[in-house]
Amino acid sequence: MGSTGWRKSSYSGPNDNCVEVALGPVVGVRDTKARHAGQLTVSAAAWRAALPVFGRRFSGRRR
Repeated sequence: MGSTGWRKSSYSGPNDNCVEVALGPVVGVRDTKARHAGQLTVSAAAWRAALPVFGRRFSGRRR
């Protein structure tokens, strides 16, 4: 994944305490403060499956 295509989380604050995501056939996830540390990559299907879980986790809802 190149430097283009990375998007910062909409939940980000002004102090870079967030993650960035690069969407595609393979989805990249990295820490905004530690871009040099690499990234986690998952398939687009795995990313789509995880999104509802992330939403419940960060909204306080449990299933």
